[in-house]
Amino acid sequence: MSQLILASSSPYRKELLSRFAIPFECISPDVDESQIENEPPELYVSRLAKVKAQKIGQDHPEKLIIGSDQCCVNAGIILGKPKDRDNAIDQLLNASGNTINFLTAVCIYHPQSKWIQEWTDAFSVEFRDLTQEEIERYLDAEEPYNCAGSFKSERLGVTLCKSMQGDDPTSLIGLPLIKVAQSLRDFGLNLP
Repeated sequence: MSQLILASSSPYRKELLSRFAIPFECISPDVDESQIENEPPELYVSRLAKVKAQKIGQDHPEKLIIGSDQCCVNAGIILGKPKDRDNAIDQLLNASGNTINFLTAVCIYHPQSKWIQEWTDAFSVEFRDLTQEEIERYLDAEEPYNCAGSFKSERLGVTLCKSMQGDDPTSLIGLPLIKVAQSLRDFGLNLP
């Protein structure tokens, strides 16, 4: 039995955490992800990461829970998952020639001992000037409708970029593994 739970239904986070080659379970926290009125992006993602970890922790107090959330911010406005092609085109047209910030919050929580670590990683992506045709080709190839800002950096999304800046490239995918690994070691888990 695993002592670690990833509070997520994200296939991207699951794939990232599986890189550690340690057993874990994935449980979807099913929380309301609505933004509170006037809530800054940093507080929004950190609140959701904590709520996700705490919700799963209610039923699994003996487990170590990883909650995470990500948002994409363009000119102070949170861009969610586009869900469809038209919204994805709009998001990418607005990103064209601009720098977009991706914020990934993590909360690692052990309810029984009240041990908790929380942080938010920022990663910026400068998009090159994009044509409608390039955007449509990208969407045809990737269909990134379940990705914040319609952007999938681990695949063809990199072709849309001029530059990227951040400490941990896995943060951009949805779970900053460098700090997650350190937190798991801090808690006492043995990693390879």
